[in-house]
Amino acid sequence: MAKIILFRHKFKKYVTQILTIRMATNFIKHAFLTIIASVIALGCGDTVTKKEYKSPDEEYRELFREVQLKVVFADTKTFPDCVPKIKAEEILKKYGEQKKSKKFDLRKFVLENFTMPSNGNSNYVSNPKNSAEQHISELWSVLTRKPKDIGGTLVPLLKPHVVPNGKFSEVNYWDSYFTMLGLQVSGKDSLMSNTVLNFAQLIQDFGHIPSGNRSYYFSRSQPPFFTSMVKLLSEMKGHEDKLVQTLPQIQREYQYWMAVEKGGEDAQKQNEARKKGDKAYRKTVFIGKNDMLNRYYDEKDTPRPEAYKEDILIASKSGRKVNQVFRDLRSGAESGWSFSSRWLGDIQNLSTIHTTDILPVDLNAILYDMELTLAAIYKAKNELEYAKSLEQLAIKRKAIFDKYFWNEAAGFYFDYDFVAGKQTNVYSLAAVYPLFFKLSTPAQAEKVAKVLETKFLQAGGLMTSLNQTNQQWDGANGFAPLQYLAIQGLRNYGFNDLANKIKQNWVANNLKVYKATGKMVDKYNVSDLSGGEYPRQDGFGWTNGVLLKLLSEK
Repeated sequence: MAKIILFRHKFKKYVTQILTIRMATNFIKHAFLTIIASVIALGCGDTVTKKEYKSPDEEYRELFREVQLKVVFADTKTFPDCVPKIKAEEILKKYGEQKKSKKFDLRKFVLENFTMPSNGNSNYVSNPKNSAEQHISELWSVLTRKPKDIGGTLVPLLKPHVVPNGKFSEVNYWDSYFTMLGLQVSGKDSLMSNTVLNFAQLIQDFGHIPSGNRSYYFSRSQPPFFTSMVKLLSEMKGHEDKLVQTLPQIQREYQYWMAVEKGGEDAQKQNEARKKGDKAYRKTVFIGKNDMLNRYYDEKDTPRPEAYKEDILIASKSGRKVNQVFRDLRSGAESGWSFSSRWLGDIQNLSTIHTTDILPVDLNAILYDMELTLAAIYKAKNELEYAKSLEQLAIKRKAIFDKYFWNEAAGFYFDYDFVAGKQTNVYSLAAVYPLFFKLSTPAQAEKVAKVLETKFLQAGGLMTSLNQTNQQWDGANGFAPLQYLAIQGLRNYGFNDLANKIKQNWVANNLKVYKATGKMVDKYNVSDLSGGEYPRQDGFGWTNGVLLKLLSEK
């Protein structure tokens, strides 16, 4: 108790700074103390993990660079996922000694000192006689991984968890919400609970949920769907109290995105950045005199270990500072849309990526929902002062949302380039997020629905964007999460006929590919239903979840 009282006294000196950056002071102070208290009822560990995890490019330095640039493995994610057989220092010492020899074989050296990553349940063969529902039900066990500390870059989770496809060992953050939709239909409430618990522990141990439980993902997150996951779990019998139990983790994730996870210390730095005339500080962007919106922003500005050679090549063509290009590539990966014309100056040229200059429609809609959810939890706990603070934050975000994201002439939502001081001109399905999270007015929703129907809707579902590029989150590529968000968003405003048409087209597309290949895949061509070429993978988590959810509807 004495330590908490001391903390309160130390925190007081930051009150003024916090107020000037629009954060509700009482909420931040209370949230920080609540996080210290933790949530024993949820079953999380009560201490921060003691093991230090390093990104492999930092741990193996020259060796890592050589392996990736000389293409020892065709897939650049292979080496980051390899498990060392001995300590890193010993490997580096051996490398330093042996590389001087003219007979040195880099690939042989790696295979002698590292274990290749596991391919999971690569021997699984689907039964073509099974219905799609039966296939997905069978896949839950195929895609479930048990907690195991194998070493290397994989961070072990507390509980068994579902991975995106058969070759994965790690979870993907935002994928997991959409996977949970299918788990809910299947009555797999224990796996749903595991998902929430695993992510709650990551927040408690590392301050946020990395995009996956690999050490090289620690510098970034993904679209923050943890709150939505908890709300989904709370719909299951016996889990109604999960929202209250996970309050500290939801708070901490919110503080991470608002760049004040260290309380007064970060609040002061944020305020100093504003005073200097900076336009942004980490994931926060200064809007007007006292308001803020949010962006995707990776804390590092080096090549992604899992795409090392590719990132270096892209940066070399940009004509800009390579470190900024690296950060923008990383931040594009954080968005979940890796990659998309949403983030590009020239939509046909990935080297023009400038993700960190852009305020995304989707992220700010998610954070609006997080603020409202926190307010509701505080209200349920009868902590009305904190509830009011969060409500005010949500009201402020909503008040400036339309100013920056809504385009009345187009009848659509667009991302905002705060450096250029104008909206981008990329029509994308990010525009359905305000409908899903009920930020839109009925009139706005009607206009968005019209654009979706006339410009996006194809025989196999909704296009991801109207731009035809070589980026996967563009054009006729269709992804399950965006179809689901659009369908539910339209239903929120009574556009049931259009929602059902999208559902019908998407489900038919999924079933056609399944019949032809025996697989559920990551993305689908929504305009060309002739079959196309699809990777032969066992999955795909969010496709399974959304399809099963839609098929279960009466």
